Amino acid sequence: MTIINGIKIPDSKLAHEVTEIVRDTESELLFNHSTRVYFWAALAGKRKGLKVDPELLYAGAMFHDIGLTEKYRESQLRFEVDGANAARDFLRSRSIPEADVKKVWDAIALHTTPGIPEFMGPEIALIQAGAGMDVAGRGYDDFADEQREAVIAAYPRGNEFEHRMIDAFYQGMKHRPDSTFGTMNDDFLAEKDPNFQRLNICSVMLNSRWVHRKCHRD
Repeated sequence: MTIINGIKIPDSKLAHEVTEIVRDTESELLFNHSTRVYFWAALAGKRKGLKVDPELLYAGAMFHDIGLTEKYRESQLRFEVDGANAARDFLRSRSIPEADVKKVWDAIALHTTPGIPEFMGPEIALIQAGAGMDVAGRGYDDFADEQREAVIAAYPRGNEFEHRMIDAFYQGMKHRPDSTFGTMNDDFLAEKDPNFQRLNICSVMLNSRWVHRKCHRD
């Protein structure tokens, strides 16, 4: 069992079931990424002295990108919501208290929304921080070299992680472009698809029914 600065994956029935479900659903790329997110989140929580439920943190980290997988290729929801719903259904089926279920749902649903999670509960804030660390290196220097090397040794990033991760995002969202409006997720579609047209909130406002109603009355 990997232990890094006292942090390890919870050794519980719930955690083992989470691991099994996610490993069976996600690619090696996403599975290793999700596990690293847990370690970055847990290590950051320890450094900040936050009181965290390890099982909830692990469930949130492991389910956070499951909405990008083949299972959700027909969904039109935001991929974060698919992941949050999957975690919610799993936890409810194990009779986890609803307040704890909501923590995990919020953590997953908000993990790509910077500027909000950091002001919420520790599990929510830390999963967003862990995802940002692994994908974009946000907070990289807050971790010791030994911590980074240990996490990567246990759950490798592999060659060209950034390109493969961008493609994973694209594959998970190309069939639901409207779900990326108002989020950073439209960057992945714009990067991979030269024909992708971003929605613009100003254009939406200037062409809304309110404007057309006014023109019609005039």
